[in-house]
Amino acid sequence: MKTKNDRIVEGVIACLLFVIGLSTIYPFLYVFSMSISSPEEVVAMRIWLWPRGFSLESYGLLFENANMWRGYYNTIWYTLVGTAINIFVTVTFAYPLSRRDFFARGYFMVLLAVTMFFSGGLIPDFLLIQKLGLYDTRWAIVLPAAMSAWTAIMTRVYFQSSIPDGLTEAAKIDGCSDIGILYRVVMPISLPIVSVIALYSAVGFWNSYFSALIYLPNAKLQPLQVYLMKVLIQNSPDLNTQFDDAMTRDMFATQLKYSIIIVSIVPIICSYPFLQKYFVKGAVVGAIKE
Repeated sequence: MKTKNDRIVEGVIACLLFVIGLSTIYPFLYVFSMSISSPEEVVAMRIWLWPRGFSLESYGLLFENANMWRGYYNTIWYTLVGTAINIFVTVTFAYPLSRRDFFARGYFMVLLAVTMFFSGGLIPDFLLIQKLGLYDTRWAIVLPAAMSAWTAIMTRVYFQSSIPDGLTEAAKIDGCSDIGILYRVVMPISLPIVSVIALYSAVGFWNSYFSALIYLPNAKLQPLQVYLMKVLIQNSPDLNTQFDDAMTRDMFATQLKYSIIIVSIVPIICSYPFLQKYFVKGAVVGAIKE
């Protein structure tokens, strides 16, 4: 039975979570309201929460722009291909390390831990990418990010704590190879940790822009986030060149910034509901070992 103090503490926690939730939702609501409001209201900065007026012309200008769609395609390609490679490399690396009979388990764990504290730096990374022939190619984005040390350790802990030895031993008795055990026995019951890897990786690739700035001078290969940076920071006039009037161009330039933010974040936000039921379990089990 809950005491009076318990109810007070729960009430305080609920109020804090409500305030934190509002502070998180407000920026999204503000940006969305700015993107669909009348351009005159946006330029006058009269919008604080709800839209004032209604206009979708900025979205029309955005969807008619070929450079935006090209950046969108590149981002989707990097996210899908990079996430698939990340899942494959992480799982195949972490599973052997979770088996107690793997002779090089300690050696690889030390190497993995070292990468979490030390790195070669930007210049050696750039020279390596250039020497490997990856510079100004799509693979310069996905291959260097093929695995994260943190997610590899989390996946190893998940396999070690959630996959009983008896299950793999029974599969071996039935004549299943190590690769067969991984993909026929382990993977079907490891959706929680796979969803965690997929979500972390997808968000990372979707939001990545620095690697593209360094390794992709070709604008045709650059992702949407680089295009978004050009619009927000460099005030690129690419989106509203069809207006002859300078005042109209300036008016829509402000609203276009908010519209492209909404367009760029909607897909990754929509992916959360599909992975949510696996995400919490995978993150908790993979991060804690009793």
